[in-house]
Amino acid sequence: MLADLGIKEFVDQTASSKPVPGGGSAAALSGALAAGLTEMVAGLTIGRKGFEAVESDMQRIAEEAGELRKKCLQNIDRDSDAYTGVIDAFRLPKSSPEEKNTRKLAIQTALQHASRVPLETAELAARVIELAGQVVAKGNPNAVTDGAVAGMLARTAVLAGAMNVRINLATIEDRDFTARLAGQVDELEARAKKVEQELLAGLKL
Repeated sequence: MLADLGIKEFVDQTASSKPVPGGGSAAALSGALAAGLTEMVAGLTIGRKGFEAVESDMQRIAEEAGELRKKCLQNIDRDSDAYTGVIDAFRLPKSSPEEKNTRKLAIQTALQHASRVPLETAELAARVIELAGQVVAKGNPNAVTDGAVAGMLARTAVLAGAMNVRINLATIEDRDFTARLAGQVDELEARAKKVEQELLAGLKL
């Protein structure tokens, strides 16, 4: 499991000539780190004097960020597995018309799955950036830069996830599928950029 590797080993594997872990897994890791930082800032606010009015909000944010972190961590491996599935489909035999049809169907199915995983990563990260904005605005000011870093990492995860969706859509033949996912990633990107701008504009450093 890639998500169970130590930091150095994961980075070393990413730097190797093997195709996985790649950009999709890195996007999921960025999302997980963003969620973890958001959770941390909320935790540093809970129980602190002067923040009684936002206590329940911070508890909710910490819980949700924790769930998002777990899901992003799962997508580190899910993304690599999805890419491997595409490679396996391309390696299927194609000697006869039947084999060619089977291979073509397998490739298209694998590409659709390989599009859904980074889309989910982008969706998760888009929610993380919203939570990061809340902890920056309402949380412990001593950890405001941690919340800001969370927002920037989450935006990176959204944009990287969207990019990985688009590269797969280019070779998917189902036009309804591609149009639907293209619209979703456009919306997620615009949303993430807007929230990040608002988050950074609100910093008082």
